[in-house]
Amino acid sequence: MIGRVFLIGAGPGDPELMTLRALRMLQSADVVVFDRLVSDEILDLCPLDAEKLAVGKYSKNHLVPQSRINEILHQQALMGRNVARLKGGDPMIFGRGSEEAAYLLNLGIEVEYAPGITAAQGASCSTGVPLTHRGLATGVQYVTGHRQADKVLDLDWKALADPDTTLVVYMGVSNIGQIAVGLMTEGLPARTPVMAISRATSASEERMVTTLGAVAQDSREAGLKPPTIFIIGKVVTLYKAHQQGLSIGAVSANG
Repeated sequence: MIGRVFLIGAGPGDPELMTLRALRMLQSADVVVFDRLVSDEILDLCPLDAEKLAVGKYSKNHLVPQSRINEILHQQALMGRNVARLKGGDPMIFGRGSEEAAYLLNLGIEVEYAPGITAAQGASCSTGVPLTHRGLATGVQYVTGHRQADKVLDLDWKALADPDTTLVVYMGVSNIGQIAVGLMTEGLPARTPVMAISRATSASEERMVTTLGAVAQDSREAGLKPPTIFIIGKVVTLYKAHQQGLSIGAVSANG
């Protein structure tokens, strides 16, 4: 019999944020193929007899290229094994889950999905900064701040520079200066608040609050490293209220 592949979102780090579906799939796996950002606490939830295969990538250092990961998933399924493809966050948000699924489905391999809490949602709850808030942000946009093979960022800066929308930037540490310039060029004020969150929801989570005009220099001075996301927009003004223990719903839109 041919096995199945489970595309599982492990969430941003805290094992308590995994869904019951994700946990059930993980614990039924014969082999677990996992990314670098999957925490040790989550790997401890794997079956004791499951084989674990690390295929994590680092910036500019892809020890296991995506094509090889695809082949591993296919080969393991052909062996009749249930394969847990364990990814940080949500596999369908900047996780290449759809690419892997398309490859497998084209070869006749059954694929099932378990969504995960993406880093933006995890960081929002751990910091108390909402992604939308009446009077401050009517929508939210997710973008990646990195391009394959270090290509130039070609984001739609005009569409992203909306003062009434929260912008969340994934994988943007190395390019945050370029991102800030692109947004300010299209009219987003330099005073726009920004929060950087590293290792969201983990015991080693770190936070930095700054402005769009200062984020590049402040990020360098703080020595920010991946995984870090940036929340850009007026909702960041609510962080201080959260720190003071106030109810976010009681804070006026004018701060």
